Amino acid sequence: MRILFENARIIDPEAGTDTLGAALIEQGKLAGIYTGNPNLDFTPDQTIDCQGKCLAPGIIDIGVKIGEPGERHKESFRSAGTAAACGGVTTMVIRPDTEPAIDSPETLQFVYRRAVSDAAVKVLPMAALTKGRNGTEMAEISFLQDAGAVAFTDCDHVVQDNKVFARCLTYAKGLNALVIAHPQEPMFSRGACATSGALATKLGLPAVSPMAERMQLARDLALVEMTGARVHFDQLSCDAGLQVLQRAKENGLPVTAGASIHHLTLNEMDIEGYPTFFKVKPPLRNETDRVALVQAVASGLIDIISSMHTPQDEESKRLPFEEAASGAVALETLLPAAMQLVHGEYMDMPTLWRALSLNPAKLLGLDTGRMAIGAPADLVLFDPDKPFVLDRTELHSKSKNTPYDGRRMQGRVMRTFVAGTEVYCG
Repeated sequence: MRILFENARIIDPEAGTDTLGAALIEQGKLAGIYTGNPNLDFTPDQTIDCQGKCLAPGIIDIGVKIGEPGERHKESFRSAGTAAACGGVTTMVIRPDTEPAIDSPETLQFVYRRAVSDAAVKVLPMAALTKGRNGTEMAEISFLQDAGAVAFTDCDHVVQDNKVFARCLTYAKGLNALVIAHPQEPMFSRGACATSGALATKLGLPAVSPMAERMQLARDLALVEMTGARVHFDQLSCDAGLQVLQRAKENGLPVTAGASIHHLTLNEMDIEGYPTFFKVKPPLRNETDRVALVQAVASGLIDIISSMHTPQDEESKRLPFEEAASGAVALETLLPAAMQLVHGEYMDMPTLWRALSLNPAKLLGLDTGRMAIGAPADLVLFDPDKPFVLDRTELHSKSKNTPYDGRRMQGRVMRTFVAGTEVYCG
């Protein structure tokens, strides 16, 4: 089918433009980008009047947790795929912290087959860096890469043995494989559920200093310098870590970094009263750190924004704050939460979409994330100003653990297309 989007506000993160125009898709790809409405010499099969709303590349979300295998009651590929489509996410890059871990080609192929069969959007799997994510023995990186793994990570199980981690990085360098690291010193962070300071002391919660992030970054960056491997740090959360990252980039190390939408839009004051839906990992930081993180996204120091979608069932969240499981769902809330950064005038729309779509595509070597002729027609049409009150019971994820429940938000997805096929219409 040939589909024409007219009267659209086209967000082009690659060109850095936000202009009124039209876009044509044909055979699953972008076939034309126009200023104003074009005079075509044919009649499209379908014409969509965007009414001045935003048309942008679909979001590429790195670090999505799916419950399959092992915890399907928390999230399945079908429910996550539906939630992603409703949230404008056209590609989910899924984590290997499953039961069992995705640490063998057989497990990866099983997961990928389920994803292709059940999910409404594209799914790319990551694999464990070490067997069982235990940090003692390197996984079969070459075989896993051949089986389709796009990156390697032990998620929040940080590899503590320097020799093991250096060996993994050296091997990954030889394969040009991407390693994703979690910048939190594990011994220092063990058992912590808040950021050290007056609030944590007042609430009586075990806390960790933001220096845990800086310490782990320094260790990992030293090994990156030694091996030359490509490393992406999944979640930076504090100003102290940003300073270390800045120096590493200035020195030309092959590193990139991400931030979760929760650390960009929430702060430690939100845990007043012990609401467990606000318990995430690493813990929410103070407002100074949050603003520094947002500014780092705007400047390009932070490359990627992700949801860090982590579904938890009611039983694991309805516990005292210290005992409750960490994590929040965010596939559907990523876009409206990110709109706060635009409405707050921290950045413009193309800058935001570089972090949500273009930079993740570049990191993984994908041809998506662009509004360019020939690019796959993975698109989201959304109203950035549409107000609503979030009701967690209406989310499509199996788990409903969102910190935004009851919050007034702006930004609604109207339609989502994957390879030119509509997968959601609101």
